[in-house]
Amino acid sequence: MTADDRDLPLRYEAKGASEPSVHQLRLFMVLAEELHFGRAAARLFMTQPAFSKQIRALEERLGLQLVDRTSRVVELTPSGRALLPEARAVAEAMAGLRQAAQSRSREIAGRVVIGTVSAEPAMPHANAILDELHKRHPELAIETRSLNFINQYQALSCGDVDVAFLRPPAPSHMQTLHLMEEPRVVCLPASDPLAAEDILTLAHLSDRTMVTMSPESPQIWRDFWTVNPRPNDVPIKFGPLAFDVEGVLHAIARGQAIGFLPASARDFYPRPGIVYRDVVDLPPCTMALTWFAANRDRPIVSEIRQIARTILQSRH
Repeated sequence: MTADDRDLPLRYEAKGASEPSVHQLRLFMVLAEELHFGRAAARLFMTQPAFSKQIRALEERLGLQLVDRTSRVVELTPSGRALLPEARAVAEAMAGLRQAAQSRSREIAGRVVIGTVSAEPAMPHANAILDELHKRHPELAIETRSLNFINQYQALSCGDVDVAFLRPPAPSHMQTLHLMEEPRVVCLPASDPLAAEDILTLAHLSDRTMVTMSPESPQIWRDFWTVNPRPNDVPIKFGPLAFDVEGVLHAIARGQAIGFLPASARDFYPRPGIVYRDVVDLPPCTMALTWFAANRDRPIVSEIRQIARTILQSRH
């Protein structure tokens, strides 16, 4: 060990350096994917100065330069490329620890958390599952938690919720049990000339601007709910960003875009300034009980899955 090596911990302590946070490691991972500070910051809903400050703080805590910055490009340094797999491993390990701790905490407390997006708990199958779960386990505290387009699958993978009633398609690390199928409809501003038509086709909607789903939601899910690509291969024009159903409806009511929703939205989301119309060539959608694949055999998840299958069999 050289004199410089012996002095290194003292110099770090003098600078007030500490271990990097998991949050900083996750920011670095996103930057490694985007290779652009502005895009990475926007993806995480941060300002670019705040994002850059966190990356610099991470570099100071590690004592290494992770990215080369020029006015035109951002590239990982050799140190950045070498540490990226380690950063991923740490972030995944911490997510696993958090999930295990939350699951264990709920098991001890006799509590289950069920995630939902929009009006899914009011759907007949979801209601029946929740009623049967309470009937079998009256001592179990059942909490429902509202999710949005961004965290609907993240909440399952990080352990914030045990199972969820969601609208597929789901990413590959999730598993689903499809409970019901229904048509999809288009939601239009009431001022749109197409609102006067009773039935439409996707071709009628080719030149309309679509509500943009957050890039934090899975690509397979975004493509399904925007019907991308379209059958006629006409590029889709994307407009305002929405993070939940209320955001979608707000953008449509203001005349900024259109959106596709389950047909049941007609009953659950009547709004001034919007209309729902059938689209004859729009594929249907499903509602599904969804769980993180790694949790399928956890007692509470297994019990809810079994209840759901029993209810499905009784209704067929």
